[in-house]
Amino acid sequence: MPDLQRPAPPVSDATDYIRHVVRLDLDKTYLRSEFDTLQDLVKSAFEPAAQKKAFPGASALLRALRQNEGCRICIVSGSPTQMRQVLAAKLRLDGIEYDEFVLKNNLRNLLRGRLRAVRAQVPYKLPALLASRVAMNTVAPETLFGDDAEADGIVYSMYADILAGKLPLDELERVLEAARAYEDEVALTMDLARKIVHQDSVKRVLIHLDQRSPTATFTRFGARLIPIYNYFQAALILYGDGVLSARQVLFIAQEMLSEFSIAMLANSLQDLLRRGRLAVDVARRLADEAAEAARSGALSGARDLPPFDQIAHVFRDRVRHLGGAPPLEWPAEHPVLDYVSMVDAEHDERREKKRSRVRNRRR
Repeated sequence: MPDLQRPAPPVSDATDYIRHVVRLDLDKTYLRSEFDTLQDLVKSAFEPAAQKKAFPGASALLRALRQNEGCRICIVSGSPTQMRQVLAAKLRLDGIEYDEFVLKNNLRNLLRGRLRAVRAQVPYKLPALLASRVAMNTVAPETLFGDDAEADGIVYSMYADILAGKLPLDELERVLEAARAYEDEVALTMDLARKIVHQDSVKRVLIHLDQRSPTATFTRFGARLIPIYNYFQAALILYGDGVLSARQVLFIAQEMLSEFSIAMLANSLQDLLRRGRLAVDVARRLADEAAEAARSGALSGARDLPPFDQIAHVFRDRVRHLGGAPPLEWPAEHPVLDYVSMVDAEHDERREKKRSRVRNRRR
């Protein structure tokens, strides 16, 4: 069961006015984490906050989102509750303010002999997301961040469809059974789903490709879910959604230039254009607005960087390169997903990975 009763206290009065909700996982989404073996878990548990590394641009993106009026940041992580102190310290070091911080109480699961719950994600994350939404009592739009290492794409899409009233309760119950949820997990999730005020609120799901899964794997989820290779791509998508300004996008790029070149960022822009995930006119508008911000001095104070008009020029070149490419057509309506089959397949894949690790250890 998720640690729903002890969320971190709000660090601001953001609950007074909620305009936008940002939800994210930590491991493999925000933090560079390895959790594939017990040794990895032990290493991560004893690693101090200063040694934990966030993905380039991730902290800048969250800080930019936090600047927006009425933005609420909620973290739902599969990390154990015993890591709360070190993870909170890492977020403080990165300058990240958050309103909720839910972790997985795996020690309680182990003590109660609930071994299925240790690895299962759907019965943990889905009620945690629903409980947060019910407590907020809002219909504000949401942006969700996850990764391709677990079932985030499935969980987030289910959550979005529950909010929109598109996932019938009887089907939800079948999905939870397919996810091998315990009876109390099923009861809690069903109760929370009944309390939801229906609104098509999840506007975007961004899946960080930590495992470099093929992007085509996620086509079945429709236009709402976009796989990304890095957080500059996330910033570009959110600019297109009207969530971030051009100035914010370029300051996120600034942080990433410690590990990315301008050409690499331009390649990331081009990749989104090629995949039809970013409209050419949106990219062109970003380049124009970035150049104007650089000329006006709005981006002054940036240190050790090429001129921002140079960055805008590189972006313009990439947009022109694909300017005539026809965009991919996405249906206006989100597809109807067979969650039971998807959860079954995810469970089988997770079980096969476990068997593979056991075989490798025996060699």
